[in-house]
Amino acid sequence: MSAPPAPRPSYAAVLRVPHARRTFAAALTGRLSYGIVPLSVMLAVIRSSGSYTVAGTVMALFGATTVFLSPARAALIDRHGPRRALVPMTAAHLTALALLALALARPGGTGAVPVAALAAAAGACVPPLGPTMRAVWGTLTPDRALLQRAYSLDGVAEELLFVTGPLLVGVLVGFAPPVAGIAVGAALMAVGTAGFVSSPAVREVRAEKGGAARGGGALRGIGRPVAAVAGVGLALGVIDLLVVAFAERHGPGTGGAGAAWVLAALSAGSAVGGLLNGAVAWRAPATARLPLLTAGLGLALCGAGLAPGIGTLTVAVTAAGFFVSPAITTAYLLADEAAAPQARVRAGAWVNTAVNAGSTAGAAVAGALAGRLPVGLCFAVTGAVVLATAAAVAVRRVRRAATGFAPLA
Repeated sequence: MSAPPAPRPSYAAVLRVPHARRTFAAALTGRLSYGIVPLSVMLAVIRSSGSYTVAGTVMALFGATTVFLSPARAALIDRHGPRRALVPMTAAHLTALALLALALARPGGTGAVPVAALAAAAGACVPPLGPTMRAVWGTLTPDRALLQRAYSLDGVAEELLFVTGPLLVGVLVGFAPPVAGIAVGAALMAVGTAGFVSSPAVREVRAEKGGAARGGGALRGIGRPVAAVAGVGLALGVIDLLVVAFAERHGPGTGGAGAAWVLAALSAGSAVGGLLNGAVAWRAPATARLPLLTAGLGLALCGAGLAPGIGTLTVAVTAAGFFVSPAITTAYLLADEAAAPQARVRAGAWVNTAVNAGSTAGAAVAGALAGRLPVGLCFAVTGAVVLATAAAVAVRRVRRAATGFAPLA
Protein backbone atom coordinates (compact mmCIF):
# COMPACT_ATOMS: atom_id res chain seq x y z
CA MET A 1 0.00 0.00 0.00
CA SER A 2 1.48 3.32 -1.07
CA ALA A 3 1.95 6.08 1.47
CA PRO A 4 -0.47 9.04 1.25
CA PRO A 5 0.94 12.14 -0.44
CA ALA A 6 2.57 14.62 1.89
CA PRO A 7 0.43 17.68 2.58
CA ARG A 8 1.39 20.85 0.81
CA PRO A 9 3.24 23.36 2.97
CA SER A 10 1.03 26.26 4.05
CA TYR A 11 1.57 29.70 5.53
CA ALA A 12 0.54 28.28 8.89
CA ALA A 13 3.25 25.64 8.47
CA VAL A 14 5.80 28.41 7.92
CA LEU A 15 4.85 30.08 11.18
CA ARG A 16 4.90 26.75 13.04
CA VAL A 17 8.60 26.27 12.29
CA PRO A 18 10.51 26.57 15.59
CA HIS A 19 11.53 30.17 16.34
CA ALA A 20 9.92 31.44 13.11
CA ARG A 21 7.17 33.56 14.67
CA ARG A 22 9.45 35.20 17.22
CA THR A 23 12.17 35.98 14.70
CA PHE A 24 9.77 37.17 11.99
CA ALA A 25 7.84 39.41 14.41
CA ALA A 26 11.06 41.02 15.64
CA ALA A 27 12.27 41.61 12.07
CA LEU A 28 8.94 43.16 11.07
CA THR A 29 9.01 45.45 14.10
CA GLY A 30 12.39 46.80 13.05
CA ARG A 31 11.43 46.98 9.38
CA LEU A 32 8.37 49.12 10.20
CA SER A 33 10.94 51.86 10.80
CA TYR A 34 11.66 51.80 7.03
CA GLY A 35 8.13 53.08 6.39
CA ILE A 36 8.17 55.68 9.18
CA VAL A 37 11.58 57.35 9.21
CA PRO A 38 11.90 58.64 5.60
CA LEU A 39 8.57 60.48 5.59
CA SER A 40 9.19 61.81 9.10
CA VAL A 41 12.61 63.12 8.09
CA MET A 42 11.19 64.81 5.00
CA LEU A 43 8.39 66.51 6.95
CA ALA A 44 10.78 67.57 9.69
CA VAL A 45 13.23 69.08 7.17
CA ILE A 46 10.44 70.98 5.44
CA ARG A 47 9.21 72.36 8.76
CA SER A 48 12.72 73.26 9.93
CA SER A 49 14.07 74.80 6.71
CA GLY A 50 10.90 75.91 4.98
CA SER A 51 12.48 74.77 1.73
CA TYR A 52 11.35 71.94 -0.52
CA THR A 53 14.71 72.15 -2.29
CA VAL A 54 16.58 71.44 0.93
CA ALA A 55 14.15 68.66 1.78
CA GLY A 56 14.62 67.09 -1.65
CA THR A 57 18.41 67.24 -1.35
CA VAL A 58 18.39 65.72 2.13
CA MET A 59 16.07 62.90 1.09
CA ALA A 60 18.11 62.22 -2.04
CA LEU A 61 21.23 61.76 0.10
CA PHE A 62 19.39 59.64 2.64
CA GLY A 63 17.92 57.46 -0.12
CA ALA A 64 21.19 57.16 -2.05
CA THR A 65 23.22 55.96 0.93
CA THR A 66 20.42 53.65 2.03
CA VAL A 67 20.03 51.99 -1.37
CA PHE A 68 23.48 51.94 -2.91
CA LEU A 69 25.37 50.97 0.23
CA SER A 70 22.98 48.11 0.96
CA PRO A 71 25.24 45.43 -0.63
CA ALA A 72 28.21 46.70 1.42
CA ARG A 73 26.21 46.45 4.64
CA ALA A 74 25.02 42.98 3.64
CA ALA A 75 28.64 41.95 3.02
CA LEU A 76 29.40 42.83 6.64
CA ILE A 77 26.54 40.56 7.76
CA ASP A 78 27.88 37.71 5.62
CA ARG A 79 31.44 38.25 6.79
CA HIS A 80 30.87 38.64 10.52
CA GLY A 81 27.44 37.09 11.08
CA PRO A 82 24.17 38.91 11.92
CA ARG A 83 24.73 39.16 15.65
CA ARG A 84 28.19 40.70 15.44
CA ALA A 85 27.42 43.06 12.56
CA LEU A 86 23.86 44.20 13.24
CA VAL A 87 24.45 45.49 16.76
CA PRO A 88 27.12 48.13 15.93
CA MET A 89 25.38 48.95 12.65
CA THR A 90 22.10 49.60 14.46
CA ALA A 91 23.86 51.63 17.15
CA ALA A 92 25.43 53.87 14.49
CA HIS A 93 22.08 54.25 12.70
CA LEU A 94 20.25 55.17 15.90
CA THR A 95 22.95 57.64 16.89
CA ALA A 96 22.73 59.39 13.52
CA LEU A 97 18.92 59.51 13.77
CA ALA A 98 19.08 60.95 17.29
CA LEU A 99 21.50 63.68 16.20
CA LEU A 100 19.36 64.38 13.13
CA ALA A 101 16.23 64.70 15.27
CA LEU A 102 18.01 67.07 17.66
CA ALA A 103 19.28 69.17 14.75
CA LEU A 104 15.82 69.43 13.22
CA ALA A 105 14.14 70.18 16.57
CA ARG A 106 16.34 73.21 17.28
CA PRO A 107 14.55 76.55 16.87
CA GLY A 108 15.74 78.15 13.68
CA GLY A 109 17.30 74.94 12.43
CA THR A 110 20.93 73.85 12.29
CA GLY A 111 21.72 74.49 8.64
CA ALA A 112 21.26 72.46 5.50
CA VAL A 113 24.78 71.00 5.33
CA PRO A 114 24.86 69.39 8.82
CA VAL A 115 21.33 68.05 8.38
CA ALA A 116 22.21 66.56 4.98
CA ALA A 117 25.39 64.99 6.39
CA LEU A 118 23.49 63.42 9.30
CA ALA A 119 20.78 62.12 6.96
CA ALA A 120 23.41 60.57 4.70
CA ALA A 121 25.10 58.97 7.73
CA ALA A 122 21.78 57.58 8.97
CA GLY A 123 21.07 56.08 5.55
CA ALA A 124 24.55 54.59 5.29
CA CYS A 125 24.03 52.59 8.51
CA VAL A 126 20.46 51.31 8.01
CA PRO A 127 20.48 47.68 9.24
CA PRO A 128 19.53 45.31 6.37
CA LEU A 129 16.89 43.42 8.36
CA GLY A 130 15.00 42.38 5.21
CA PRO A 131 17.86 40.55 3.47
CA THR A 132 19.04 39.12 6.78
CA MET A 133 15.57 37.78 7.60
CA ARG A 134 15.44 36.11 4.20
CA ALA A 135 18.79 34.45 4.93
CA VAL A 136 17.32 33.25 8.23
CA TRP A 137 14.31 31.86 6.36
CA GLY A 138 16.78 29.82 4.32
CA THR A 139 18.11 28.16 7.46
CA LEU A 140 14.70 27.76 9.09
CA THR A 141 12.99 26.27 6.03
CA PRO A 142 15.43 24.18 3.93
CA ASP A 143 12.47 22.68 2.03
CA ARG A 144 12.14 24.74 -1.18
CA ALA A 145 8.33 24.66 -1.26
CA LEU A 146 8.16 25.91 2.31
CA LEU A 147 10.83 28.51 1.58
CA GLN A 148 8.74 29.84 -1.33
CA ARG A 149 5.83 30.35 1.05
CA ALA A 150 8.10 31.97 3.63
CA TYR A 151 9.43 34.42 1.05
CA SER A 152 5.91 35.19 -0.20
CA LEU A 153 4.69 35.83 3.34
CA ASP A 154 7.74 37.99 4.02
CA GLY A 155 7.26 40.01 0.84
CA VAL A 156 3.56 40.69 1.42
CA ALA A 157 4.19 41.64 5.05
CA GLU A 158 6.96 44.04 4.05
CA GLU A 159 4.71 45.67 1.46
CA LEU A 160 2.02 46.19 4.08
CA LEU A 161 4.61 47.80 6.36
CA PHE A 162 5.39 50.39 3.68
CA VAL A 163 1.67 51.18 3.52
CA THR A 164 1.20 51.23 7.29
CA GLY A 165 4.28 53.32 8.10
CA PRO A 166 3.22 56.52 6.28
CA LEU A 167 -0.31 56.16 7.70
CA LEU A 168 1.14 56.05 11.22
CA VAL A 169 3.20 59.14 10.46
CA GLY A 170 0.04 60.89 9.25
CA VAL A 171 -1.67 60.13 12.55
CA LEU A 172 1.38 61.08 14.61
CA VAL A 173 1.95 64.50 13.03
CA GLY A 174 -1.66 65.34 13.86
CA PHE A 175 -0.65 65.90 17.49
CA ALA A 176 3.18 65.88 17.54
CA PRO A 177 6.03 67.45 15.53
CA PRO A 178 7.53 65.36 12.70
CA VAL A 179 10.70 64.68 14.71
CA ALA A 180 8.52 62.50 16.94
CA GLY A 181 8.16 60.18 13.95
CA ILE A 182 11.96 59.90 13.76
CA ALA A 183 12.01 58.96 17.44
CA VAL A 184 9.27 56.36 17.00
CA GLY A 185 11.05 54.85 13.99
CA ALA A 186 14.31 54.70 15.92
CA ALA A 187 12.60 53.00 18.88
CA LEU A 188 11.02 50.40 16.60
CA MET A 189 14.40 49.70 15.00
CA ALA A 190 16.06 49.33 18.40
CA VAL A 191 13.40 46.97 19.76
CA GLY A 192 13.12 44.95 16.56
CA THR A 193 16.85 44.50 16.09
CA ALA A 194 17.34 43.53 19.73
CA GLY A 195 14.64 40.89 19.46
CA PHE A 196 15.99 39.68 16.14
CA VAL A 197 19.62 39.19 17.14
CA SER A 198 18.59 37.49 20.40
CA SER A 199 16.59 34.82 18.51
CA PRO A 200 18.13 31.31 18.50
CA ALA A 201 17.36 31.12 14.75
CA VAL A 202 19.75 33.97 14.00
CA ARG A 203 22.60 32.00 15.51
CA GLU A 204 22.16 29.48 12.67
CA VAL A 205 23.21 32.08 10.08
CA ARG A 206 26.95 31.59 10.19
CA ALA A 207 29.66 34.05 9.29
CA GLU A 208 31.63 33.05 6.18
CA LYS A 209 34.80 31.05 6.72
CA GLY A 210 37.93 32.16 4.91
CA GLY A 211 37.65 34.05 1.63
CA ALA A 212 35.62 31.54 -0.40
CA ALA A 213 32.43 33.51 -0.30
CA ARG A 214 33.96 36.96 -0.62
CA GLY A 215 34.89 37.01 -4.29
CA GLY A 216 32.68 37.52 -7.31
CA GLY A 217 32.10 33.77 -7.61
CA ALA A 218 30.01 33.81 -4.45
CA LEU A 219 27.36 35.83 -6.29
CA ARG A 220 27.70 34.25 -9.72
CA GLY A 221 24.29 33.61 -11.25
CA ILE A 222 22.30 36.43 -9.63
CA GLY A 223 22.45 38.62 -12.74
CA ARG A 224 19.13 37.45 -14.18
CA PRO A 225 17.00 37.95 -11.06
CA VAL A 226 18.67 41.31 -10.43
CA ALA A 227 17.99 42.46 -14.02
CA ALA A 228 14.37 41.28 -13.86
CA VAL A 229 13.55 43.08 -10.62
CA ALA A 230 15.30 46.22 -11.85
CA GLY A 231 12.62 46.22 -14.56
CA VAL A 232 9.94 45.67 -11.91
CA GLY A 233 11.33 48.57 -9.87
CA LEU A 234 11.38 50.78 -12.96
CA ALA A 235 7.71 50.00 -13.50
CA LEU A 236 6.83 50.84 -9.91
CA GLY A 237 8.62 54.19 -10.08
CA VAL A 238 6.85 55.07 -13.32
CA ILE A 239 3.42 53.95 -12.09
CA ASP A 240 3.51 56.19 -9.01
CA LEU A 241 4.03 59.37 -11.02
CA LEU A 242 1.95 58.47 -14.07
CA VAL A 243 -1.07 57.55 -11.96
CA VAL A 244 -1.01 61.02 -10.39
CA ALA A 245 -0.68 62.65 -13.82
CA PHE A 246 -3.50 60.51 -15.22
CA ALA A 247 -5.81 61.32 -12.31
CA GLU A 248 -5.16 65.05 -12.62
CA ARG A 249 -5.92 65.03 -16.34
CA HIS A 250 -9.05 62.88 -16.06
CA GLY A 251 -10.47 64.36 -12.88
CA PRO A 252 -9.30 67.93 -12.29
CA GLY A 253 -9.60 68.88 -8.65
CA THR A 254 -9.90 65.27 -7.46
CA GLY A 255 -6.65 63.92 -8.84
CA GLY A 256 -5.07 63.31 -5.45
CA ALA A 257 -7.95 61.22 -4.19
CA GLY A 258 -8.24 59.31 -7.47
CA ALA A 259 -4.53 58.56 -7.53
CA ALA A 260 -4.62 57.31 -3.93
CA TRP A 261 -7.31 54.76 -4.81
CA VAL A 262 -5.43 53.55 -7.88
CA LEU A 263 -2.16 53.16 -5.96
CA ALA A 264 -4.00 51.36 -3.17
CA ALA A 265 -5.32 48.96 -5.82
CA LEU A 266 -1.73 48.37 -6.97
CA SER A 267 -0.72 47.36 -3.44
CA ALA A 268 -3.81 45.20 -3.03
CA GLY A 269 -3.14 43.41 -6.31
CA SER A 270 0.47 42.83 -5.30
CA ALA A 271 -0.57 41.40 -1.92
CA VAL A 272 -3.11 39.04 -3.46
CA GLY A 273 -0.67 37.95 -6.14
CA GLY A 274 2.05 37.37 -3.57
CA LEU A 275 -0.16 35.21 -1.36
CA LEU A 276 -1.41 33.16 -4.30
CA ASN A 277 2.11 32.73 -5.62
CA GLY A 278 3.21 31.30 -2.29
CA ALA A 279 0.20 29.00 -2.03
CA VAL A 280 0.61 27.34 -5.43
CA ALA A 281 2.79 24.23 -5.80
CA TRP A 282 4.51 25.29 -9.01
CA ARG A 283 5.73 22.65 -11.45
CA ALA A 284 7.61 25.11 -13.61
CA PRO A 285 11.04 26.05 -12.21
CA ALA A 286 11.62 29.54 -10.85
CA THR A 287 13.98 30.26 -13.76
CA ALA A 288 11.04 29.83 -16.15
CA ARG A 289 8.50 31.65 -13.98
CA LEU A 290 10.50 34.85 -13.50
CA PRO A 291 10.47 36.07 -17.14
CA LEU A 292 6.78 35.11 -17.44
CA LEU A 293 5.86 37.11 -14.35
CA THR A 294 7.90 40.07 -15.58
CA ALA A 295 6.22 39.83 -18.98
CA GLY A 296 2.80 39.76 -17.29
CA LEU A 297 3.64 43.05 -15.59
CA GLY A 298 4.71 44.55 -18.91
CA LEU A 299 1.51 43.47 -20.67
CA ALA A 300 -0.62 44.91 -17.85
CA LEU A 301 1.16 48.24 -18.20
CA CYS A 302 0.53 48.22 -21.95
CA GLY A 303 -3.13 47.65 -21.11
CA ALA A 304 -3.02 50.61 -18.71
CA GLY A 305 -1.98 52.74 -21.66
CA LEU A 306 -5.39 52.04 -23.25
CA ALA A 307 -7.43 52.99 -20.15
CA PRO A 308 -9.99 55.72 -20.93
CA GLY A 309 -10.73 56.62 -17.30
CA ILE A 310 -9.89 56.12 -13.64
CA GLY A 311 -12.03 53.00 -13.32
CA THR A 312 -10.36 51.09 -16.14
CA LEU A 313 -6.93 52.34 -15.06
CA THR A 314 -7.60 50.93 -11.59
CA VAL A 315 -8.37 47.53 -13.12
CA ALA A 316 -5.21 47.61 -15.23
CA VAL A 317 -3.01 48.72 -12.34
CA THR A 318 -4.51 46.04 -10.09
CA ALA A 319 -3.60 43.48 -12.74
CA ALA A 320 -0.08 44.91 -12.89
CA GLY A 321 0.22 44.66 -9.12
CA PHE A 322 -0.76 41.00 -9.30
CA PHE A 323 2.66 40.27 -10.86
CA VAL A 324 4.83 42.53 -8.69
CA SER A 325 5.18 40.58 -5.46
CA PRO A 326 5.43 37.17 -7.21
CA ALA A 327 8.20 38.47 -9.49
CA ILE A 328 10.20 39.91 -6.59
CA THR A 329 9.68 36.78 -4.46
CA THR A 330 10.81 34.55 -7.33
CA ALA A 331 13.88 36.74 -7.83
CA TYR A 332 14.77 36.29 -4.15
CA LEU A 333 14.44 32.51 -4.54
CA LEU A 334 16.72 32.47 -7.57
CA ALA A 335 19.29 34.75 -5.94
CA ASP A 336 19.28 32.54 -2.85
CA GLU A 337 19.84 29.43 -4.98
CA ALA A 338 22.59 30.99 -7.09
CA ALA A 339 24.62 32.55 -4.28
CA ALA A 340 27.13 30.71 -2.12
CA PRO A 341 25.63 29.64 1.23
CA GLN A 342 27.53 32.33 3.12
CA ALA A 343 26.58 35.08 0.63
CA ARG A 344 22.81 34.87 1.00
CA VAL A 345 22.43 38.24 2.70
CA ARG A 346 24.39 39.94 -0.08
CA ALA A 347 22.33 38.18 -2.75
CA GLY A 348 19.09 39.40 -1.20
CA ALA A 349 20.52 42.89 -0.77
CA TRP A 350 21.38 43.06 -4.48
CA VAL A 351 17.77 42.19 -5.34
CA ASN A 352 16.60 44.92 -2.95
CA THR A 353 19.03 47.40 -4.45
CA ALA A 354 17.90 46.58 -7.98
CA VAL A 355 14.24 47.19 -7.11
CA ASN A 356 14.97 50.50 -5.37
CA ALA A 357 17.41 51.73 -8.01
CA GLY A 358 14.96 50.80 -10.76
CA SER A 359 12.18 52.65 -8.93
CA THR A 360 14.33 55.77 -8.58
CA ALA A 361 15.23 55.67 -12.27
CA GLY A 362 11.59 55.06 -13.18
CA ALA A 363 10.43 58.12 -11.27
CA ALA A 364 13.06 60.26 -13.01
CA VAL A 365 12.18 58.90 -16.46
CA ALA A 366 8.45 59.31 -15.86
CA GLY A 367 8.97 62.91 -14.78
CA ALA A 368 10.84 63.63 -17.99
CA LEU A 369 8.31 61.89 -20.27
CA ALA A 370 5.01 62.86 -18.63
CA GLY A 371 5.38 66.50 -19.64
CA ARG A 372 6.15 65.63 -23.27
CA LEU A 373 4.02 62.58 -24.13
CA PRO A 374 0.44 61.48 -23.47
CA VAL A 375 0.17 59.52 -20.22
CA GLY A 376 -1.23 56.48 -22.03
CA LEU A 377 1.79 56.38 -24.32
CA CYS A 378 4.10 56.64 -21.28
CA PHE A 379 2.41 53.58 -19.78
CA ALA A 380 2.79 51.71 -23.07
CA VAL A 381 6.48 52.63 -23.42
CA THR A 382 7.12 51.45 -19.85
CA GLY A 383 5.31 48.20 -20.57
CA ALA A 384 7.44 47.68 -23.67
CA VAL A 385 10.65 48.24 -21.66
CA VAL A 386 9.53 45.69 -19.05
CA LEU A 387 8.64 43.21 -21.80
CA ALA A 388 12.09 43.70 -23.33
CA THR A 389 13.64 43.01 -19.91
CA ALA A 390 11.59 39.81 -19.59
CA ALA A 391 12.68 38.71 -23.06
CA ALA A 392 16.34 39.34 -22.25
CA VAL A 393 16.07 37.31 -19.04
CA ALA A 394 14.33 34.47 -20.89
CA VAL A 395 16.91 34.44 -23.69
CA ARG A 396 19.76 34.34 -21.20
CA ARG A 397 18.10 31.42 -19.42
CA VAL A 398 17.80 29.48 -22.68
CA ARG A 399 21.44 30.15 -23.52
CA ARG A 400 22.62 29.01 -20.11
CA ALA A 401 20.47 25.89 -20.34
CA ALA A 402 21.89 25.11 -23.78
CA THR A 403 25.44 25.27 -22.46
CA GLY A 404 24.61 23.18 -19.40
CA PHE A 405 25.12 25.88 -16.79
CA ALA A 406 21.52 26.67 -15.88
CA PRO A 407 21.14 26.75 -12.09
CA LEU A 408 18.70 24.41 -10.45
CA ALA A 409 15.36 25.85 -9.37
